[in-house]
Amino acid sequence: MTSDGPGGPLALVMSGGGARAAYQVGMLRWLARRHPDLHVPILTGVSAGAINAAFLASRPGDLRVRVERLASLWSHLTTQEVFRVDSVSLARNVARLGLKLVSGGVAAAPRPHAAVDTKPLWSLLERELEERDEVLEGIEANLGRGALRAVAITASSYTTGQSITWVQGRGIPQWERAHRKSIGATLGVRHVMASAALPIFFPAIEIDGQWFGDGGIRLTAPLSPAVHLGAGRILAISTRYPRSRAEADQPVVKGYPPPAQIIGALFNAVFLDLFDADALTMERMNRLMDGLPPETRGDYRMVRLVVLRPSRDLGRLANEYEADLPGAFRFMTRGLGTRETRSNDLLSLLMFQPDYLSRLIELGEADAEDRKDEIEGLLEGTPIRPELRSPSPG
Repeated sequence: MTSDGPGGPLALVMSGGGARAAYQVGMLRWLARRHPDLHVPILTGVSAGAINAAFLASRPGDLRVRVERLASLWSHLTTQEVFRVDSVSLARNVARLGLKLVSGGVAAAPRPHAAVDTKPLWSLLERELEERDEVLEGIEANLGRGALRAVAITASSYTTGQSITWVQGRGIPQWERAHRKSIGATLGVRHVMASAALPIFFPAIEIDGQWFGDGGIRLTAPLSPAVHLGAGRILAISTRYPRSRAEADQPVVKGYPPPAQIIGALFNAVFLDLFDADALTMERMNRLMDGLPPETRGDYRMVRLVVLRPSRDLGRLANEYEADLPGAFRFMTRGLGTRETRSNDLLSLLMFQPDYLSRLIELGEADAEDRKDEIEGLLEGTPIRPELRSPSPG
């Protein structure tokens, strides 16, 4: 199945969500098993989605080979392979954060970077992405043999406040909009780590004199990199569960909300809600252009979009696996109030447990099967018939 058939080049867009990104892998596994030779020339990712995008862009083989290896990686991933969970390391990082808070800005106070040490994840990605001399050589190889047109990874600059999308590809024009721009780059693990640097919990990454954190912080248009890279069809995988109106009205916590509930709500608003808003904007644009004669559309074009989302609340699902977290880390998260909320969005971001991750992969496969008609229509490039609908209540 070619990439530039009816409907134009196909792009895969993956949002953030920490451990929830395993759900994306389940959908990819369904796709790869049905279309093992599918050519996806444009890959974009943000936060944990950047890990999946970089893996697919840098590994050899057809789609099925790459996805099966990615699924094996996620299904066996442990918390210890993402960040240090020993009591000494956690206590030291938390103590530094606390001392800095009460120091009044004294220069001699320790400079904390984050709540956890993510060196294990860095080492894991160096090995799995086969980095050599700080370069993901597999990306250039795939570009050279025509298996890839471009890959884009987005991070947020704490130094300038801009959203930066690093792009590696052939003959790719750069773009700049308010508070966001693209930069041509030879991608390495440092770019992936920067995009996935969850605020407060994961340390920021320095690249070219700037400090970067999670790509979802300032990314107001998550689908835009794929559009700028020439996509005519976009398959976007979100990790946000779209609650029904009845579910949205149900309280998930009693009494004053604990820190875990507040942080989870903030992370959803920053990293996931914008993804849905951008999808709705694209659907509106498609509907508008569908009513215009082609000769009056100028440089604008219709982009076929299918957004896939979990059919279950991944936060509620995380509660079932909370007791299996490493002891010291479980103690810290319970201190934040993770046992006081029914929908544990914060915990679902940090639940790097093989059983939970395997459950998400299974759910992703099942959800893709339920949406197979839409997915197949996108791959076949059937004409767009825009239907304006909200992806979530309200």
